[in-house]
Amino acid sequence: MYSHDTFGLGHLRRCRTIAHALVDNFKGVHVLIISGSQIAGAFDFKARVDFVKIPSVIKLYDGEYTSISQHIDIHETLEWRKEIIRSTAASFEPDLVIVDKEPLGLRGELLPTLNMLKAKGCRLVVGLRDVMDDAESLIAEWNARNVLRHMDALFDDIWIYGPEGFWNPLGGMSLPPDFERRFSYTGFLRRERMSTKPLGIEELPKDYILVTAGGGGDGAPLMRSILAAHALDPQLDQTFLFVLGPFMRKEEREEIHRAAAILPRVHVVDFHNRLEALLEGAKAVVSMAGYNTFCEILSLNKRALLVPRVAPREEQLIRATRAAEFGLVDMIMPEDAMKPEIMAARLRALIARPLPFDAGADDMLRGLERIRDLVKGYFVNSNRREVFLPPAAE
Repeated sequence: MYSHDTFGLGHLRRCRTIAHALVDNFKGVHVLIISGSQIAGAFDFKARVDFVKIPSVIKLYDGEYTSISQHIDIHETLEWRKEIIRSTAASFEPDLVIVDKEPLGLRGELLPTLNMLKAKGCRLVVGLRDVMDDAESLIAEWNARNVLRHMDALFDDIWIYGPEGFWNPLGGMSLPPDFERRFSYTGFLRRERMSTKPLGIEELPKDYILVTAGGGGDGAPLMRSILAAHALDPQLDQTFLFVLGPFMRKEEREEIHRAAAILPRVHVVDFHNRLEALLEGAKAVVSMAGYNTFCEILSLNKRALLVPRVAPREEQLIRATRAAEFGLVDMIMPEDAMKPEIMAARLRALIARPLPFDAGADDMLRGLERIRDLVKGYFVNSNRREVFLPPAAE
């Protein structure tokens, strides 16, 4: 599995979820995730799932990339990444490759590896989010790199991690002939409830509203909007638990800690590697509209208010809007969230809104089962029966 990971936690968390489902279902399967995440080592992985860390790069808001270290040239970093990916794939000799979101990898870094593996008969799959971006922006981005031409030549299958009818991530694009025959809408990826509570969960407040912005790199405005609403409205007597995320800037982190310290019933956690456990304990959620958090909200049947990111991509805006149209969540635009009186009113209304399962969310969460069936078909057709056998020892 390949996860380019230049901003936030979403790509790695999605790959990890799929990898864990695969090893749970196929006892002879080993999964290796190639990831650029700076904090991949902060997550636990099941037996037969491992990761190779490639040098990290950061995507800036203007769309350009930079090395994680200012002392290393970005072009040199990209060459290192390309070679590590190629040599790792050559050594691992995979039967199946799943590429997350970026079909050709960061700036085309996957192309040499994909061509090598294609020549060896490896099955190549690209997995796309339910929503990529608005059509105009995605067309301009992909046309500049001939992405569709390469996808048509290389990939056997295109998985879409959402239910058919929710959104077509390639809608509006001029696709190659018969290209859509490779589409498989999987449904959203269900997250399981925690069987045991991780350390530290017992110390949390009771009956809290969880406030999360994923990795937190651009999450400070969301936190500020709720703090302002809380300070304005004494009738807003809910308990809030803020999770700031590992990528929030130090000065923003300190600002939120200071503001929360003088308000009642506001608790702050800098980072927790089992966000799903924090979400499971919440009575409602306020978050941005990233894919993973959205799937967790639906899976755990939590009332939610989404404040989507609207730039530089419209991915979250489209997802939140569609989810609200289906009645799965409530949403508020960022400019309205910054008005304390509006935000306070929406927070008060949050507890009374219908649950996602009341709007049919449970039937939309078949993604992992569908992926399991697709992978089983691949191995059966290639006569790789050993993947169904119990492992020698774990």
